[in-house]
Amino acid sequence: MQPTTKRYHPAMIAVDLISFIKGSVGIVLILFIFKATSTATWVVWGRYIFIIVCIFTLIWTILQWMFCQYEVTQNSVIERKGVFIKSQRTVPFSSIHNHKSNTTFIHRWFGLTSLTLETGTSGEYANFTFPVITAKEKCQILLLLEQPQDQFDEEQKPVIERTIHFQSNKKDLIKASFTSLSFLAFFPLLSALYFNLAELFHIEDSAKNAFDYLLIHWWMLIIILIIAMILSVLFGLFKTFTKYGNFVVSDDKDRIYIEKGMGNVVSYSILKHRVQAVVVEQSLLKRLLRLVEVKLISAGGSEDGNDQDTSSLYPFMPKKQAYQILQTMLPQYVIEERMERFPIKVLWLKLLHPYYLTILSIIGLAIFKREMLWIVAIVFVLSVTSRILDYWFTSYIRHGKTVQIRKGGFMNETFVTHHERIQQITIKHSWLQRKFNVATLVFLNRAKPMHESRLYGLSKEEAGTFYTWYHGQSK
Repeated sequence: MQPTTKRYHPAMIAVDLISFIKGSVGIVLILFIFKATSTATWVVWGRYIFIIVCIFTLIWTILQWMFCQYEVTQNSVIERKGVFIKSQRTVPFSSIHNHKSNTTFIHRWFGLTSLTLETGTSGEYANFTFPVITAKEKCQILLLLEQPQDQFDEEQKPVIERTIHFQSNKKDLIKASFTSLSFLAFFPLLSALYFNLAELFHIEDSAKNAFDYLLIHWWMLIIILIIAMILSVLFGLFKTFTKYGNFVVSDDKDRIYIEKGMGNVVSYSILKHRVQAVVVEQSLLKRLLRLVEVKLISAGGSEDGNDQDTSSLYPFMPKKQAYQILQTMLPQYVIEERMERFPIKVLWLKLLHPYYLTILSIIGLAIFKREMLWIVAIVFVLSVTSRILDYWFTSYIRHGKTVQIRKGGFMNETFVTHHERIQQITIKHSWLQRKFNVATLVFLNRAKPMHESRLYGLSKEEAGTFYTWYHGQSK
């Protein structure tokens, strides 16, 4: 690729404007739909202000596109931008850890895509984003990025062979739709639509009469419920197929590649040696179905946490298959099933901790909804159950340079990392923990933001052993 200064495709204007419109849907609904007949001062002024903001956004977006240019060299990318204040930024390929591609509906219309290069730094300039580029240009940039500079030849581009470990099919997606309970999202949408229409058209009396009629003609009510269930299942399938369709997990000798999506296509690449830890998550339902979600904690992730979905292997993968794929791609991360459990005194310690959520529920309901104080009993029972489950599932193991922690009640999490990936170990113990002669061990791993994992209820002696092991291996 010859270094040339370019301006982004004009579709960048459309992408930014669509993003602005998506973020303004709530304001539009309130000012122009739900309050369409309102003459309240705040509504009228709100409309004027919103129209002014829209005009300003349109002008500013066009100006930003006009004054934004970029250049790709053999070993770096350069961006020049600024309407009133000019700036130039250079990002060397050597500082790029991961890269992520996102192809929305708008990108598809223009035959374009977006590309985000993630560095190991933090702050405003942690990532470099090409909002709109062609697929050919994206491939050229990735070739420059992924190949060693001294081996790269523009005329003889090496082909990187990938091994596909998982590819979703219809059976996987149908199972994911029911496991994720995404079909239940249809009912809140239906409920919100009803209440908004009821407020707008005053249909409460008509709806009540219709419901009374359906109670008398019960067979019609059954048919309506069946139709609602069918629509909710179709909604869940559509949502799952759109998000997880064409899900592919592959790798080569250096990187792991994750691609997913049918409408909005997302692809993500992670350097294997940048993986700091592996997290395996299981809800109660997934535990019953023996499904898991494997997440890769990477040093080059985004600070806002938006890459949690993209850095995850298929979230509804059979446990045995997920472990096999993980061991093939990252053989140093072996997950052990047999681990050390805590003594029964740790359970009593957990049960003695203050029940803050229960206390807040008592205060809130006593002030606002005293007749619903019975809910406090449910909250208390759920809190106790969560603590018992957390004790039952919490365990750990340390072998060689590997540490593995499992914890959680309703949501179970297994965390695996290596000694050289741990940035810091901290031992904490409260007054109550000191009475039980236990402590909390905190691990910090490099990520954006820093990934923290806690092991609660470890004996002071074992915590000291962990501390000595970490500092001894460091020396």
